[in-house]
This record gives sequence, structure tokens and C-alpha cells, in this order.
Amino acid sequence: MKSSLFSRSLLLIILSGLLWSCKDDDKDPVVDSELTLEEEINNWIFDVMDEVYYWRLNMKTPIAETSDPTAYFNSLLYTPTDRFSVIYPDYQELINSLQGISLDPGYEAKWYGLPDSDDVYGEVIYTKKNSPTSSKDLKRGDVIIAINGIGLTRSNFSELRGQAEQTHTITTLRFNEETSAYEEMPDISLTPIQFSEDPNFLDSVYTINNQKIGYVVYNFFAPGTSADSIKYDKEMDAVFAKMKAANINNLVLDLRYNGGGYVSSAVNLASLIGPGVTSSDIFSKTKYNQYIMTNIPSLSNVQRTFLEKSQNIGNTLSGNRIYVLTSSGTASASELIINGLKPYMEVFLIGGVTYGKNVGSIAIEDEENPENSYGLLPIVTQSFNSLDQSDYTSGFTPNIAINENTERLRELGDINEIMFRTAIEQITGVPSSARVTKLDRIELANTLEGKTRMGQMIESPIKK
Repeated sequence: MKSSLFSRSLLLIILSGLLWSCKDDDKDPVVDSELTLEEEINNWIFDVMDEVYYWRLNMKTPIAETSDPTAYFNSLLYTPTDRFSVIYPDYQELINSLQGISLDPGYEAKWYGLPDSDDVYGEVIYTKKNSPTSSKDLKRGDVIIAINGIGLTRSNFSELRGQAEQTHTITTLRFNEETSAYEEMPDISLTPIQFSEDPNFLDSVYTINNQKIGYVVYNFFAPGTSADSIKYDKEMDAVFAKMKAANINNLVLDLRYNGGGYVSSAVNLASLIGPGVTSSDIFSKTKYNQYIMTNIPSLSNVQRTFLEKSQNIGNTLSGNRIYVLTSSGTASASELIINGLKPYMEVFLIGGVTYGKNVGSIAIEDEENPENSYGLLPIVTQSFNSLDQSDYTSGFTPNIAINENTERLRELGDINEIMFRTAIEQITGVPSSARVTKLDRIELANTLEGKTRMGQMIESPIKK
């Protein structure tokens, strides 16, 4: 039951960008009553992929239409090239997650093993405002040694981590600066709730050795909430207005935990940073598959230009340089920022090699069939900068390689925190006097890896 949906489905992509519908407004849809629900869903999946999938010509032969929809979708993918296309059982949960709304205890953590030991422990990397942790005594750098009273080992930590999705108790240690020792804290009980996480985590201005340094921690790209669709973009504008008023001449943008998100917010952020950019300057170029670009002229040469922002600080930055803190979790829309700004300024990277994703998705739902709750995030585009550069599938290599795991975690914004400290040294030319202890530990996992937004670059609406 495969039909040509080209004229109506791609028009919907042009107009909405984030929704997929197989609906024909001129007549009621014809439903084959003999098809099972799985067959209807799989036919819809095939029709969508056969038009918008970036590697359309390399799409594989599907398995049986009676198969589980997730298995059916995965059978179509152009692997191993396509590492990113995914299907979700619930479209609305997918959209909520991309906007930072999810069931969450309110903290993110990394989990470490020790050499020649079975012991495992967690370390809190940050906690979230308006979450269950906001009323608890838990902060970055606290060490988790037990969940629900059970000590963590290599054999049980994956199972125990899963218990954090429900009401759970954590046993923690905290480093005491005065005694230089870890001390056990009272157990903390947490019940995950669904709340809106604000991606604008932290911003500060520092004066160090006659340098005015702005520091911004941005944890994912989302323009706003359902109540205010550009709430978070407006907050970012206000952050840069404050930094401009403070006359900063250096900017450190911390994207080490930013796994991506919406392209529209990447354009907004880049427009606050690019020196002298106007709405005539190209931030990025977007390419679809040849079928789309040939048949839809408006999609044959898509270019995203910068926005003209009064809060822009680009011309004030010393040496026409921005410092970006990165890790292997710096992905997709974060890498779009790096690639899009490179033609206009020096983007100096400190940290780890980035994730390596130059392709983008559109979130797609089946509006015709209310029984089909699935949501698709297929790869639909590839992004290039104004110089047609897009070769970073192996990630961007930092100018200075730093791994935060080699030291105990200090608060974000602490001038002695390993990655921010390194940026300050580059800016001032003065080595830090911080005394630190190197740690020998192995990162086994982190909670950010499981986020829906990890590795996503969600395309914005494209106007016809």
C-alpha cells in the first residue's frame, strides 16, 4: 500500500518543518481494513523514508510489513553510515524530551571504575533548577557510593542506575576543602518528576589580569517551551546584553555537556557571537536528498543567515577569537556552532574531540492515524558552513586536549575548574597556581548519553 505522497508531504515539511502528515485535505483517507496496525504503521514508515531520508538511494530492502515497527524502521537504514536515525514509540514524549521536558530526578552524573578494582562510584556533574534536587543538599562533585543502600560495583551499577528512574535514595560523599578529605553526607531521597529543564545553565563575568571574561554554560539547544516558544532564546539574548554592558573582551562558551537540539537556537546563539554579522551573512547551508532538491526548487539551495542582534559582542572579542569547551558529548547543533563560526573568527577548542555529527533530522508524526503513536527522527539533511565545509564526521579536534575526569570536579564557574582554568590561562597568558590531585579512573557511563536530545540537530521550519 505504498503511494506517492510527494506533493502533500513535502509541502508540509516546507510549512511546518517539524511535523509529518500523510493527510489529503481534499478527501477522506482510504484505509485498508484488512491491514493490521503494524502493517499500517510500517507502510507509513516506508512512505516517509522513501521521500525524505537523506540516504534515500541507499535505503535497504525492508523486512516483512508485519514486523515490529522499530525493527522495520531499523531495517531500512543505510548502516553503518547512518548512525543516527531513530524511531520512538511515543511522538509527544519525543517532542517533550527535545524541549527539555522529561521525567527526571534532577541530577546528571558520570560513573567511574577504579583500576584493578570491582568498585564503581558516581560523580554528580550538575543539578537542575526546579527539579527534585533543587531542595536537596546535592551539588556538582558529590560522589555517589550507593543507591538504595547498595554499594556500586561493575556487576550491579547498570541495574542500580536504572533504579534512579523511580523513587530512590543515594548515599554520597563530599570533598571538604579544609580537611582535603571526603566526608559522608546524609542520604538523599529523590522522586523523579516531569519538569522543564532550562538549557541556560550559568553565566558569569570575571575580571582577571585586566581581562574581562564572559563565561556561558549552555547545556542543550531549545528555543523555548509550549507556553513561550522562544523563552530560552530570549534568556540567551539577555545574557549577552549583560556581557556587552560589562564590556567583556573574551568569551568562554562551555558546550562540554551540550549534545545538540534545535538549529533555530544555534542560529540565535551564533548571531550573538559572530563579529559584524548581518542578515546577509550565511551561517549554514542545508542539503536534502537529490529527490527533494530536484523536485522542490525552494529546497534546492537552502541557506540560513545570521540574525541581526543588538546584543552581539563579536566585535569586542580580543584577537577575533572565541574559546569553546568541548567533550565527546559536544554534538550536532553544538558542532554546527563551531563549524558555522569558523569562517568569521577563530574558534579555539579546549577539551575533548567532539561527537562528529554533521547531519540533521526532522521530528515526524502520523497525523492521519490516531492509533499510530510512533515518532520518527530520520536523518534528512546535511549541514555545511558558508565555505561549504562539512567534513567533521570524526569530530573537531581541540586545540588543547583536556579531560575533566583527571581531576575531581569543581563547581562550574570556579576559576580553578580544570577546563575553565585552562581557558583563563590561554586568555591571560599566566599559568594557574591551583594545586590539584590527578585521578586515575575509568569513565564507564554517564547519564547524558541516554538523553533523547543527545546527538540531535533538529531542523527548523523552512518557509516556502
